[in-house]
Parts: sequence; C-alpha cells; structure tokens
Amino acid sequence: MSFKFENLESKTRRLMLEEVEMDLANKKLYLSPRLSEIGKKQYCLLFKNAIQENNETAFANNLRTQNCLNPTEPRKTNQGVKIVSVPVTANETLAEGEFNRFYIRALCRMVIEDKRGSLEIYRAKQVLTPRLESQMMIGKIVNPEKLLNDLRTNIGVDTVLGLPPGPNSGLSVRIKS
Repeated sequence: MSFKFENLESKTRRLMLEEVEMDLANKKLYLSPRLSEIGKKQYCLLFKNAIQENNETAFANNLRTQNCLNPTEPRKTNQGVKIVSVPVTANETLAEGEFNRFYIRALCRMVIEDKRGSLEIYRAKQVLTPRLESQMMIGKIVNPEKLLNDLRTNIGVDTVLGLPPGPNSGLSVRIKS
C-alpha cells in the first residue's frame, strides 16, 4: 500500500527537487549502505524521476528491478560480524523513507515561504501494527522552521524531532489552513 500524500502537487515536486539538488551540491544526499555499486550510480536519477513523475512506490520498484540493493549485508552480533540477507522490503523502506523526508522538507518550505498555514502530522500510509509513539503524534502541529532544519541536518538517520518517526511509521505532514 502506498502513501497518500495530500499535498503532492507540481509546486511540492519542484521544491522536493530543489532540496535534492541542495543535498547533492553539499554532498549530503543520503546513500544507504545497502545500495549496490549499480544502485549508487542509479540512485539519484531514479529518485529524481520518482519525484518528477511518479511516487515512492515506483521508486521502490525501480530500486528492486534495477538491482540497486546488495543481496547481503554485514551485521554485528555478540559473536562478531555475520553476513545476513538484506530484508526483501529494504527497497520499500528506503524509497518510502527518503521520498517522505523530501516531501516533508518541501511542505516546510511552502508554509515558511507562503507565510500561511501550519503543518499537521497525519497517517499517510496505513500500517498493520502502528506504534504507540506514532499514534500519539497524529494531529500534532509542528514548527516548519525547526522541522526543516532537523531534516536537513539529520540525513538518513532518525531526526531530533522524531518526524518521520523511524522507518515504516506511515506518518507524514499535511498543510492545514
């Protein structure tokens, strides 16, 4: 099931692309350690294409069908490092997480630049077992300046403000008039 991004329109997509370009210029675009050599070369192009013309689902499918992820990865255990299979949903987790982060960054900019509206947390994707901490965030209004700065600073990791709250939460923001 895909996200329902309530404010995904041409302006949002343009701002998302600007944010990607800014990260590229600053050498801060997140590249998952799960990306294969092919994936590292194709990632930016596939991501931009998804932003311009598609969505996070198409992005995830392209990551999978174009062999952009390694089949295995090292994992630290009590006995040392063990080679394990990359989860079959890794392409979805990566695509959804990054698409959502840049979508949120774009909405932050829209609210800041337009000087109107606010950002409200909502469930943009249904999940089977919602986490309590995610459920408690729904309906909260967030400061767009703080959230934008947080997302720009904490690339590819959990943010200080906790939005989005970890992989597969299904939470995003929407503009509330």
